[in-house]
Amino acid sequence: MPLQATLTFCALCLIWGIPYFLIKVALVDFSPAMVAWGRITLGALVLFPLAWHRGGLGVWRRHKTALTAFAVAELVIPFSMIAVGERWISSSFAGILVATVPMTVVLLAPTFGIKEMMTARRILGLFIGFVGVVALLGIDRISSPLQWAGAACIAIAVVGYAAGPLVVQRYLADVDESAAVAVSLVIASIILLPFALLTLPATTPTMHGVASLAALGIICTAAAMLLYFYLINAAGAARASVIAYVNPAVAAILGVLVLNEHLGIGSIAGLILILAGSWLATQRGTAQVSSG
Repeated sequence: MPLQATLTFCALCLIWGIPYFLIKVALVDFSPAMVAWGRITLGALVLFPLAWHRGGLGVWRRHKTALTAFAVAELVIPFSMIAVGERWISSSFAGILVATVPMTVVLLAPTFGIKEMMTARRILGLFIGFVGVVALLGIDRISSPLQWAGAACIAIAVVGYAAGPLVVQRYLADVDESAAVAVSLVIASIILLPFALLTLPATTPTMHGVASLAALGIICTAAAMLLYFYLINAAGAARASVIAYVNPAVAAILGVLVLNEHLGIGSIAGLILILAGSWLATQRGTAQVSSG
């Protein structure tokens, strides 16, 4: 891999590992709806003009339904549900649960008419990943109804993250990725706007909250997508997809080091098993996914 692509890969592993930490900080000042809407809107403000300049916005006229479905699945649902879920669970726990996205892609693919051969390796990977989820939820982390509700929110987000790339593979394969993301961000911003307006902060947000929200939108959404597209072109989609296996570990480490979150044996075992299972389950031909 060229040096520039390697540096880009390392940057993306960090950038897509920090959203869970930043969401936790932003929730001190903003509602989950405001966090999701603010992040999406800032990303749209950066990417939409670039797509306009490249003349790629004609994609909306040809693919309204698919773009709306992608916006809801990949942006509205995950960003909202993760923000809601992190009110009750740690950022490290959320990041580890999101690591199940690649496995969920495999399970959902047939419902989108995308057929992949279920080899013994994939079946083993799904089983190992399931054991990892059981270890994560059952040994040392979930002990109250609110924590279970938080985990359920992240599970809904995982389904959305998994459905997004399947929508792309099934209905948007011939569409310019950057234009599709820019238009989808605008759609998602419009959908979430009423919920954001209904939950405006009652007091002036702190600088930490504002900075976290700005970083989520500008760095973790807009800049990350541009870097991801570059990495796919420079190193190939297969290598780029390895990010999905690295950023949960980054999220867990940041939660422990910066937020003093507890990372017990169940979380460590769950993370290892989920990542191993995801790697085995997604060998050969499944859709590439992002989880930031």
